[in-house]
Amino acid sequence: MGGSSSKGRIFWPFGSGAVSDSANGDSEQSLARYRTNRLGATPFVFTRRSSMYYDEDGDLAHEFYEETFVTKNGRKKAKLKRIHKNLIPQGMVKLDHPRIHVDFPVVLCEV
Repeated sequence: MGGSSSKGRIFWPFGSGAVSDSANGDSEQSLARYRTNRLGATPFVFTRRSSMYYDEDGDLAHEFYEETFVTKNGRKKAKLKRIHKNLIPQGMVKLDHPRIHVDFPVVLCEV
């Protein structure tokens, strides 16, 4: 009833995780083998483009707003107006070294 999910084999790029891999020392080779595939690309992400911006004052934030006062029916009402001009992107951000969390569920192979 339903989906088109793949319930066959799950690809795990770091070897099969079997006892025989760790006994033979193949765990380093499997990671090295994965690195050489796909023109030397690894599954890890070390840098990314930041989504934060600097404004004219040097403040860093995701969004900037300016408070404006609107007079309607003789009453002053404060509104926030989003600023889009004169913002400088932060650029590339270096990320921490990738680690697998302790609670990460590892499903090696389903047959």
